[in-house]
Amino acid sequence: MGTTAFDEIMGASSADGARPELRELCRWLADTPDGELRRRQQSAETTFRQLGITFAVYGESEAGERIIPFDIVPRVFLADEWARLSEGLVQRVEAINAFLVDIYGDQKILRDGVLPADLVLGNAQFRPEIAGIRPPHDVWAHICGIDLVRTGPDDFFVLEDNARTPSGVSYMLENREAMVRLCPELFAKFRVAAVDSYPDRLLETMRSVAPRGCGGPRPTCVVLTPGHYNSAYYEHSFLADSMGVELVEAADLVVDDDVVYMRTIEGRVRVDVIYRRVDDDYLDPLVFRPDSMLGVPGLIAAYAAGNVAIINAPGNGIADDKAIYSYMPEIVKYYSGGDARLPNVETYRCREPQALKYVLDHLDELVVKLVDGSGGYGMLVGPTASSAEIERFRAALVAEPERYIAQPTLALSTVPTLVEQGVAPRHVDFRPFVLTGAKGVQVVPGGLTRVALREGSLVVNSSQGGGTKDSFVLMDEPRSMTQTMSGAGGTMTQTLGGGQR
Repeated sequence: MGTTAFDEIMGASSADGARPELRELCRWLADTPDGELRRRQQSAETTFRQLGITFAVYGESEAGERIIPFDIVPRVFLADEWARLSEGLVQRVEAINAFLVDIYGDQKILRDGVLPADLVLGNAQFRPEIAGIRPPHDVWAHICGIDLVRTGPDDFFVLEDNARTPSGVSYMLENREAMVRLCPELFAKFRVAAVDSYPDRLLETMRSVAPRGCGGPRPTCVVLTPGHYNSAYYEHSFLADSMGVELVEAADLVVDDDVVYMRTIEGRVRVDVIYRRVDDDYLDPLVFRPDSMLGVPGLIAAYAAGNVAIINAPGNGIADDKAIYSYMPEIVKYYSGGDARLPNVETYRCREPQALKYVLDHLDELVVKLVDGSGGYGMLVGPTASSAEIERFRAALVAEPERYIAQPTLALSTVPTLVEQGVAPRHVDFRPFVLTGAKGVQVVPGGLTRVALREGSLVVNSSQGGGTKDSFVLMDEPRSMTQTMSGAGGTMTQTLGGGQR
């Protein structure tokens, strides 16, 4: 790439030594024998396999279920870094929610010409079927995963927004539990913010957006899964179990007179809040795909009647479309009145003739993505692509330019990682999780760090050979046995370092 990547532990140059705040981590790495690091890492992966923390790679029938590789060396965020990130994340998620309220309502942002109307109204992710519906408490984006990349000490960029059904939180929690068990000495050296309250925070968020007059202080909440063949099924069952709510499939739910009920051995139980992990297309066969066996007939009618909350709200996919992403700085400014605290990566919209011309002339330098793509599929990384791959993308861009965006190839930051040759730098990205309920927005003090395990690779997706790390958020407060945190969902007490459920 021609640019030396910033290493988050070692700094801009390994010759300068570790960043002062992280010298203890480097000393731990130097003092722990290679064999011991590998033993701990293998112990964590064995536990993950026993727990069934696996994912499936679509299109690889012979691949079977895999675990996502785990790396024993944590990624660390300093307290002031995290404070800046949190401010930017709250601003962005508030803007995403305001955008969704607007485009499914008055559409003022389109009338004011902030972004082209056809980009929204002609987008496959815009759902006219739910236009005019107001979700309970006007919250659309209850759970967001905002993917971030870093290129320098103070340079963070949003790579993409995930407002549909962002996954990976189970890895955040299991990675922390593994680190607490296998590397307790690190939690003695560093004051690490806890993440193990996430299920409680999520449940409180769900309850807060239950329809008004739902019938009691403890609304009935469920997690709706497509079933055990889904690649993220472990996470669905993990979260339901952690929250103490029922994991249901479509056959477990029925809609009667615009009210959703769960079938139980004791009879029907009214359902107030559904955390759905089913895509819009399959959510209700009466409204979307009529051939869907994964959805609940009548669910959208119950939603429109205000009798059930759906998390995340149907139609949210328009907010994480990559063409819409390219307008997020303008969207944030329109709704917040200020510049985006977390900038986008520079993005070329191939639907625009001048941008398309530039992209076609520089394909070997750029990353090209489908506007509705995910998981690292349908993507070209120009500097590492073959001539045949570049020409294949060139033809696709010429045929359907509106389906693609392109971005510069960034020198993503690296973090020391245990690989076959020893500890070596590998590129990372980061997915923090942001919860929005009736009482406001809260950022979970941690997240999912994904790491590209192949040397030089910038593709961190698990489906493309990436792994995960624990993400330490350091605190300035004096160490104590417990840490009380005030968030949008009220006051919670967590054990420092968390991980024991």
